[in-house]
Amino acid sequence: MNKNTLIIGFMLFAFFFGSGNLIFPPKLGFESGQFFIPAMLGFILTGVGLPLAVLMIGSKYDGGYQHALAKIHPWFSVALLSAIYLTIAPFFVIPRTGAVAYEMAVVPFLDTPSWVNLLIFTVIYYAISLWLSINPSKLVDRIGSVLTPVLLVTVLALIVMSFAKLGGNPASVATDGYQSKAFFVGFLEGYNTMDMIASVAFSVIVMSAISQKLGERADLFVETTKSGLIATSALALIYLSLGWIGNHLPLSADELTQVAGRGQNIGTFILNKSAVLGFGSAGGVVLGLIASLACLTTTVGLTVSASEYFHEMFPKIGGVNLSYKAYVILFTLIGFVLANQGLSAVISKSIPVLLVLYPITMTAMILLGLNIMKPLPVFAKRVSIGLVTVVSVLSVAGINIPLKEYSMEWLPFAIVGLIAGLIFDKIKK
Repeated sequence: MNKNTLIIGFMLFAFFFGSGNLIFPPKLGFESGQFFIPAMLGFILTGVGLPLAVLMIGSKYDGGYQHALAKIHPWFSVALLSAIYLTIAPFFVIPRTGAVAYEMAVVPFLDTPSWVNLLIFTVIYYAISLWLSINPSKLVDRIGSVLTPVLLVTVLALIVMSFAKLGGNPASVATDGYQSKAFFVGFLEGYNTMDMIASVAFSVIVMSAISQKLGERADLFVETTKSGLIATSALALIYLSLGWIGNHLPLSADELTQVAGRGQNIGTFILNKSAVLGFGSAGGVVLGLIASLACLTTTVGLTVSASEYFHEMFPKIGGVNLSYKAYVILFTLIGFVLANQGLSAVISKSIPVLLVLYPITMTAMILLGLNIMKPLPVFAKRVSIGLVTVVSVLSVAGINIPLKEYSMEWLPFAIVGLIAGLIFDKIKK
C-alpha cells in the first residue's frame, strides 16, 4: 500500500476519533451488560459503516457533496451543508472536544473542579487548535505522520493493560431499555459520535489530500476507499475494545452515585478508572494524553473543513470580507465559549439537532448512492427528502410516529417519497 495513502488514512482516523468516540463506547458497554454484542453492532453500523459509505459516495461525484447536492437543489445544498458544518464545527462538536479533553485530562487531578480550571485549560487547548488550523496545507503531515501514531500507541497501551487486568471479570448487568432493543439503542448511540455527518465534511479534506499527495490523476474513489478502510477499521477495533472495558469494569453503587453527584459523564469515569487500574498513578497522565490528542485532532479537522466551506460560500457578509483565517478564528472562539458550559450541557443540547439532521443527511446519502447505480429523477429526490424533513421535525417536536422508538421513523417516508416521485416522473413523461 502506498505510504501516502496510509498517512491520509491515519489523518482521517484522527479526525474521526474525537470526544464521542472516547466516551460513548465504554458507556454503551457498561449499560448494555449481557446485550453487549448487539448493542455494539448497532453502534458500529452508524459509527463506522455509515461514515465509510458516505466517504465512498462523495468521492464518486465531481466536486464532492457540494455539487452533488446542488443538483437536487442549489438552496438545499447550501442549507444542508451549512447546517452540517455549523453543527459539527463551532456549535457542538468543537466545544464538546474541548470539554471532554478537560474532563479526562484535568478533572481527575482536581479535588474540586471549577469554572476557572476549565477556562484556563480551554484557553490553552483552543490556542493550540488555532495554530494548527491556520495553515491547512501542513495538516496531513502534522496529523497523519506525527500526532496519529502517538495517539494510536497510547490508546493501544491503555487497551492492552485494561484487558490484562479485566480479563476474568464478568459482564455488567444491562440497564433498562436494552433487553428488547439493544441493537437499536446502540444504533442511536452511534448517531451521537456525529461521524456520519462529519464524514460529509471530511470527504473534502480527504479528496484534497489525495490530489495533493498522490497527484491529480489518482483514482479518487479507490484511494478514498483505501484511506477510509484504514480509518474505519481502526475505529471499529478501538470501539469494540473500549466497549469491552466498560462492559467488564466493576463499578460500585457508591461510585455511580458519586459520578451522578458530580455531573460527570459515566464514559469518562470508566476510562479514568481503567487507566488507573492499568498504569497506576501514571494512568491519569496516559489518559490525559489520549484525550487531548484525540480531541485536538478532531477539533482541527472540523475547524479547517468548516472554515474552508464557509470561506468559499460566503467570502463576504454584509460588505465585510471574511478570509479563511477569519473563519478559523471565529469558529475557534465560538467553540471556546460554548466549551466553558461543561460537557453535559453541550451533549444535551446537541441531541435534538442531531435527530433532525441525521435522517435528512442519511436520506440524501442513500439517494446519492442509488443515483450512482441508476440515475434518479430530481423530483423523486426532492419529494423523498422533503417528506423526511417534515417527519424529522415533527418527531423531535414530540409527535408519536411509528418506529420512533427505534429512531427509524423517517425511513418509510423516505421510501414512499422516492416511489411517489418516480411514479409522478414516469406519468409526466
